[in-house]
Formats: sequence, structure tokens, C-alpha cells
Amino acid sequence: MHLSVSRLTLTAGMAVTLVATALSVPALAADRVPEGMGILPSLAPQKADNPITAAKVALGQQLFFDPRLSASNMISCNTCHNLGTGGVDNQPTSLGHQFKRGGRNAPTVFNSAFWSSEFWDGRAADVEAQAIGPILNPVEMAMPDEKSVLSKLAAIPGYKAQFEAVFGPSGLTYKNVGYAIGAFERTLVTPNAPFDRYVQGDDGAISDAAKRGMNLVDEIGCTSCHSGPLFTNNDFAQFNYGKDKGRMEVTKNKGDDHYFRVQSWRNVALTAPYFHDGSAPTLETAIRTMAKVQLDQDLNDAQVGDIKAFLEALTGDMPYVSYPKLPQ
Repeated sequence: MHLSVSRLTLTAGMAVTLVATALSVPALAADRVPEGMGILPSLAPQKADNPITAAKVALGQQLFFDPRLSASNMISCNTCHNLGTGGVDNQPTSLGHQFKRGGRNAPTVFNSAFWSSEFWDGRAADVEAQAIGPILNPVEMAMPDEKSVLSKLAAIPGYKAQFEAVFGPSGLTYKNVGYAIGAFERTLVTPNAPFDRYVQGDDGAISDAAKRGMNLVDEIGCTSCHSGPLFTNNDFAQFNYGKDKGRMEVTKNKGDDHYFRVQSWRNVALTAPYFHDGSAPTLETAIRTMAKVQLDQDLNDAQVGDIKAFLEALTGDMPYVSYPKLPQ
């Protein structure tokens, strides 16, 4: 398999740097961008009890690409979160076990370590918890239980040795499967978007249309939710669109009806189709729909074009990730 993204490497020095790095907002030139917009950091924060090491990231990368984590031996994390196509599969909803389709659109894995919760309904606290959910989901990877996953991995000598080397004796646990994949996913950051370069002073990094779009999303109210360096407030918002009940399915609280996690705009130009149900086929459709449903705004073609140009300027540099040799 060939991935048109760069090779991922993690040195010991980088691992140490990750320990001290958290989401930060560099000083902005106030006259260049609306208040609250910022530069995406080049490193994601790491989980306090899951320190990043090169060996752990390498193990997580192997697990991310390994279809043997599925009941059919055909589906890996990368199947739905393809690193060569923006961290998604560009399907309305993903094909899973026995060609069943899931109920929601697959969000991108890029920059997901910055989010305060995972999945559309926020049912996982972080990437470590999210990583082990699909493995047991009967519509996705369909392994029957945690014990079956661990038995399968234990039967592969290369994996058994790596888990013990990374996590110590008896290190092959289901929690550590998630911790290894989570460590890898915390390296999947996409800095240096044209917008970031513009904020740093490169006036020609984005087009005039993108500059107009940048100001327009602030003027009409998009940035009340899509704010900060991630262009998400890392919260939930009500989106009365479609039949999906959203977060209410997790909390059982009627006040959460049709509430969904606010998606980041980073790399959004790569991740069509859009919304929790994948029903918006193009970025233009998504822009018009969100403006109408959320803000009661009817945008004209020029406004849609300007906002699209701005969103395209949020596509960052993808890390170079090679398809790893899987343990035997």
C-alpha cells in the first residue's frame, strides 16, 4: 500500500519535547485575524499516564494498520481513518464487518489528540479510549470481546515481545492496546497550514477570497463554536438536522437531543462528505446548510466561495507515515 504522506519518525528528543508541550496560542497580530483564531501547535499534548516513546509509537502504528485486530482480518483502523486521504474514508458512513455500514460519518484522526472528547457524541474521553471502541463494535471490526483480541495478539510472537518491551512484563492488556494506538495518534498533527503562515506574517500565504472568508465566518457567528487554533470550542452544540439523537444516546438526557461534538475545521477540505450522517457531499453544501440551520443565514454564491477558500487555507502539512511491517 502506498500512502502519499510523509514518513513518521519520533526521536527520543521529540518524545521529551512532547511531554512539555500542550495546546498553546502564539501571540497574534491583532489586525490580521479575528480575535480567538490562532496557530496550530506542531505537537499535541500527551496523556499524563501514557508517556510517548519511540517504541510505543512504533507499536501503535503497527496496530493502527493491522487488519488482524478485526474478526474478518480485513479491517484496520486505517480502513476508515485512511491516513492517505485526510484521515477519513470519504464515505457517508463507513463499511465495516460483513459490509455493514455504521450509523455515523468517520471523523478524521488527524489532530484528534487535541480534542476534549472523541466520537460525534463524546463517549470516549481521549484517543486512547476511542482507539479500542471500534475493535469490539459488531458493525465495525466485530471482535467478540477483549479476551479474544488479547489471545489473537498473544499468538503473534512479535506483538507479545513488543508489548512486554514497551509496557513491561504482562504488558499485553486491552488498555495498553489503546495506549499504544493513542500514542501513535498523538503524533498525527498537521501544522503549517497557509492560514498559520498568514498569521505569522506571510501576507501572500492565503488568497484575498480566503481573507474575506476568514472575516465573514467571524461576522456571521460561525466562530461562536468554531474558535481557537483548532477552530472548535471542544464542546457540544445542538444541530437539529436529521434523525440522529446525538449525545442523548450516551447521556440519556433529553437536554442533549441532537447535540454533537463541534468538529474542527482543520483539514476540513479533505474530509468530505460532511456532518454526522455524511449527508452533505461537498464543502459548499455543508457551508450553506450550516449557515441556514445554525445561523439562519442565506449565503450567496460569493460568500460561500469566500468561506470555502478560507476553509481550504486550513489544510496543514500531513506527517509522513509509511505502512509498517507487521509483526509475525
